[in-house]
Amino acid sequence: MSSWILISGGTVIDGTGSPAVPDCAVLVRDDTIEAVGAGASTDSIPRGEEVVRIDATGKTVMPGLIDAHCHTSFGEARMQEEQDLYTSHELRTLRSAWNVTKVLRSGVTGISDPGGSYFIGVGMREGIAEGLVQGPRMTTAGRFLSTSNGIADWYPTSVGVPDSSIGKVVNTADEMVTEVRHQVKNGVDLIKIGDSPLGDYEAFSRDEVKAMSDAAHRLNKRITMHARGSNNVDSAVAGELDWIMHGNALRDDTIERLAESKIPLCPVLLLLGNLGELGGAVGVPQGLRDAYMRLTEATAESLHKAREAGVTLIVGSDTGFAVTPYGEWHARELELLMRYAGMTALEAIKAATSDCAIVLGEGNDVGALAAGKGADIIIVDGDPLADIRVLQQKERIETVILRGEVQTFDDEVLAQRRPYDRAQHICPSEITYDVVYNGGPETQPDPRDFDSNGDRELLDELDDLAATAAQESS
Repeated sequence: MSSWILISGGTVIDGTGSPAVPDCAVLVRDDTIEAVGAGASTDSIPRGEEVVRIDATGKTVMPGLIDAHCHTSFGEARMQEEQDLYTSHELRTLRSAWNVTKVLRSGVTGISDPGGSYFIGVGMREGIAEGLVQGPRMTTAGRFLSTSNGIADWYPTSVGVPDSSIGKVVNTADEMVTEVRHQVKNGVDLIKIGDSPLGDYEAFSRDEVKAMSDAAHRLNKRITMHARGSNNVDSAVAGELDWIMHGNALRDDTIERLAESKIPLCPVLLLLGNLGELGGAVGVPQGLRDAYMRLTEATAESLHKAREAGVTLIVGSDTGFAVTPYGEWHARELELLMRYAGMTALEAIKAATSDCAIVLGEGNDVGALAAGKGADIIIVDGDPLADIRVLQQKERIETVILRGEVQTFDDEVLAQRRPYDRAQHICPSEITYDVVYNGGPETQPDPRDFDSNGDRELLDELDDLAATAAQESS
């Protein structure tokens, strides 16, 4: 006997970009949508089979959100050392399992994990599929592939890149292809290339990117890349990657090639937006907040031009850092795409559902409310077309249906945080004689203030990227 769910009376947003349909029913059979609108009634349910009825009158029924950039094993790190060095392999896995339930609770029913420590992502994916862990549908990469100049080689050469870090250093084409094969053997769905952190140079040659892409595709796996600069995106397009992350500073000719390639771009604005707009609430220095805002605003021109050229934008949040904790801000990426890429609410929802389904692979036919699609559905107490921010309020996500099953959560329990072990700070600043006896701390630099400490390197790099983005978009 089949299991049935009939959702009636709600306004349906189907995720394809079509207008919302009021007072529309959705019928689910087992893990598949049986009908939407006409035909979605108890008439098609065989006599004697039970049906769960959900009255969605006054509410919105839509596909579950998909997050193309959710790092399940980053542990809400506040600094790089926490992300790479602290917390055992075993405990990282258990805490990651806790955190993916928060993601599902927020209305995100599908995620792609573009890199993390060990093969924890593979374990999470399998644990979710087997029902051991409550979490969204999932695809995953392994550790980032990085050169000594890429995003994942942070520490001095004397320290190196520990096995517990999020990156694997590969400095020759042979090493790159060997690591692709190694990761595929260990169960990844996709390969993540980590180019230069801010996109101001190329950590991989174009031939190296193509070699990794060819190796992944020969093994029937997908591949993506952290690519902030125009040259980085050009290499990703030439390498025929499956989707591209970021794209902050894009020349017009790069946008043209990206549009012709039909490769989706995942801007991932949330990390920058949260640091710039919300960081003051937790003490992020004003100078750094301003720099992130300048970069975000400079990126807007590239995104507007990309959309006008026909580039498909998909939604990714970079969840996993302390600034983007699990289950908190996934849907805010839709708000930022509306603000900085000029999307309507309907277009932003499409970017987070049917367009974003590409990252879940061919075996996950989801992202839209249509007959034959996988039954990943959320029911929202409110109208996201009137105010997209309603999707950020977990209490307004009244029902989450994953694979045709209504999910239950203990919100009081999930309110607890499970970060990785924190770095061990002995003292936030220097206790000098002058601080104690000659004027006190008010005459000393604020240890949280990048400007007063003279640590301008990061600020200068962010400003350089923002200036490049503005110049190349003009």
